[in-house]
Amino acid sequence: MTALESSTKVQLGGRKGGPDQPTLRQDRWWVQPVVTVSVLTAFVIYSTWAAFQNANYYVGANAHRDLISPFYSPCIASSCVAGSTHGFVLSGWTLSPALLILIFPLGFRLSCYYYRKAYYRAFWWSPPACAVADGHKSYSGETRFPLIMQNVHRYFFYFGLLFNVMLTYDAVRAFHQPGIGWGVTVGTLVLVVNAVLLWLYSISCHACRHLCGGGVKSFHAHPIRHRIWKALTPLNAHHMNFAWASLIFVALTDVYVRLVASGVLTDYRLF
Repeated sequence: MTALESSTKVQLGGRKGGPDQPTLRQDRWWVQPVVTVSVLTAFVIYSTWAAFQNANYYVGANAHRDLISPFYSPCIASSCVAGSTHGFVLSGWTLSPALLILIFPLGFRLSCYYYRKAYYRAFWWSPPACAVADGHKSYSGETRFPLIMQNVHRYFFYFGLLFNVMLTYDAVRAFHQPGIGWGVTVGTLVLVVNAVLLWLYSISCHACRHLCGGGVKSFHAHPIRHRIWKALTPLNAHHMNFAWASLIFVALTDVYVRLVASGVLTDYRLF
């Protein structure tokens, strides 16, 4: 037997995988999918409930405040409470203003590249974790309905930027205290932090990074785009963190405004 023909038998120890054993992992790999399902489901349930409430979403001049929930901004329905609208109003819409708003930020998040990974794994088990078998026998990617709709992400990104501008405007208005002047309250800080987190989530988005640096054959010929791309790249590495932080905080912002508007909490003035 020549050297090329020689072989060494290797005995692999441990258990073997099979149809009834989708993974050999011994750690608690299922924790992350369960947490993802729990948080996203809780957010959907709460945001749906909040959208249909059509009440306690604005704290106005009667309380010497100008605070509006991000779920209801911009308030463009004819049913908006006094002081919450700023300019354009859609006459004839008497349902909750949030039903006109949430479709855009939710569309942005649902089609987000990171969130696709999160809920593909958590809800569809496709796959639920690394080294764990896919829960489906076939996979067609995002080439068929409804997943093909994920390709509209870049357009929802543009709408997301517009809403960020509006929420930033709301944060600036929160410094105004009707009848008192300008100052800072707890609600002011809440709306500012909410706007900052939403901006960080948006500009760290893959679509934003591609918009700044994608399709460029030579960065040398586009120095400004190159600088912006370099500035956004480190943020992109933390996109997951910004996604979760902004998701949770936007819900907490609505909770805070709602509690203040209903009289449960007092929006304390800091200075």
